Amino acid sequence: MKIVIGADHAGFEAKEKLKKYLQTLGHEVTDFGCYSAEPVDFPDIAMLVGDAVRKREFERGVLVDGFNGAMPLAANKIRGIRAVGAYDVISARFAAAHEDCNVLCLGGKTHGELALTEMLRTWLTTPFEGGKYQKRLDKITAIEQRCC
Repeated sequence: MKIVIGADHAGFEAKEKLKKYLQTLGHEVTDFGCYSAEPVDFPDIAMLVGDAVRKREFERGVLVDGFNGAMPLAANKIRGIRAVGAYDVISARFAAAHEDCNVLCLGGKTHGELALTEMLRTWLTTPFEGGKYQKRLDKITAIEQRCC
């Protein structure tokens, strides 16, 4: 799978570990930054990742910030992006199964490497269930078309 990953400075260290983890699983990973722990503005990274997923240059995206609040806030402003913050494997599974999440957001300072990789693995391996969940996503698409 082609995956794009990005982080702000608070998520930089975790992003580096997640990038390596994804590569060990055989995914093609492209890193859109940031590339150090020097402060950056999270909306810039969220826009780069979200826009690339929106354009279907990548199948999925991963965003990492410090506590998992900033990145989904910014990424969800992009039409067609369904960025969901995962806090455990259950929320990661629901992000895939119920929301057909195309950008998973994680908190690099709130979880350790094992928890982050388990959430990521769960999200990547859980299929979207469709049905009533698709109907709800269609309503979100209608909101985007009307308001954005």
